Amino acid sequence: MALAFTLADGESTLAPALSHLAVEARSLVNGPATTTAGPCWTRRLDGRAPHEAPHLAARRDTCTAFGAKPSRTRNSAEALVRRVLTDAGLPRINLLVDLYNAIGVAHPIPVGGEDTDRINGTMQLVRSTGQEPFATVAGSEETVEHPEPGEVVRYDDEGVTCRRWNWRQGVRTRLTEESVNAVFLLERLAPMTIGELEAAGAELVEWLEKLSPGARITVGTPE
Repeated sequence: MALAFTLADGESTLAPALSHLAVEARSLVNGPATTTAGPCWTRRLDGRAPHEAPHLAARRDTCTAFGAKPSRTRNSAEALVRRVLTDAGLPRINLLVDLYNAIGVAHPIPVGGEDTDRINGTMQLVRSTGQEPFATVAGSEETVEHPEPGEVVRYDDEGVTCRRWNWRQGVRTRLTEESVNAVFLLERLAPMTIGELEAAGAELVEWLEKLSPGARITVGTPE
């Protein structure tokens, strides 16, 4: 599949240090969540609140520049770290989702997972017009919402797959127990280094290979 991550109309100036890493995997093994030991996500924040960690603070600043309210719509890594620090633990969804959530908390870095069999065409990071459909669940019922105009979203040829950059994923491309082909997207902003981003990707690959010995995995930078 072709992966493109662009900000429309020159908006890349809002995140000049943004870098992506894509881990694409085929023939994965997925299934129900278990309590089997996984990657160590108990990293220290040196007594700081999650939003004070340098990389997460940088994401807050960038989201504010996009017009989002980071205290209300936290990025996935900050939300998960907060959950862990309150002893709630990580949510149990399925093997693959639990894995990338653990990687996200361990580093900490937003990590997303998409079922490539459900992605339609090219995926981009763009500013919404407000007209794109976003398939989600509200009150236990599937429904379609629309982002706010100007909101930064992840989008393919069919609609929005994730709102407010990496706040809320839709139901269409999420990883389910039946998913066998996936792309995992890791992002970093300064002061996180490229090396730290690559280390997070390497740990993800290591655990994917343990869960799915026969998987075909490639790592690269989206075009």
